[in-house]
Amino acid sequence: MPWDLKDYPSSFKNFEPLLKKKAIEIANALVSEGYPDDRAIPIAISQSKRWLDEATDTEKADFKKATDPKKTDKHGTKKINTDLLDNDVLVYYQENRWYVQTKHAEKAVDSFETKEQAMERAKEIAKNKDSNVIAYKKDEEPNA
Repeated sequence: MPWDLKDYPSSFKNFEPLLKKKAIEIANALVSEGYPDDRAIPIAISQSKRWLDEATDTEKADFKKATDPKKTDKHGTKKINTDLLDNDVLVYYQENRWYVQTKHAEKAVDSFETKEQAMERAKEIAKNKDSNVIAYKKDEEPNA
């Protein structure tokens, strides 16, 4: 169910206006990709708070001026594979990089120079999905 600034999840009600706008935008995009509401909302909260912490003053000012999210906004037509939502997140080493990949996904979502960086990203993804991280040693083969 898409949302706007007049009709949004109750968990957004005490957010300052810019955070609420960003959370609605992210939640709407996730729902359009096939995420169920109960998954889209906590992910949107986490990602919008992260965006607000990391965005520059210029980015915040530009976003504030941007059109408010509407229920009828169109997002990408790419649908996620909802079968992967509960799958654990793998961290493995291959070709001089550490990769982060949802178990049974076709490809890794990200790669890093260090295992620590990959673990940080994997933990963030797993927390959003309420799943676990499975970390492999450098010389182990992942069971993706």
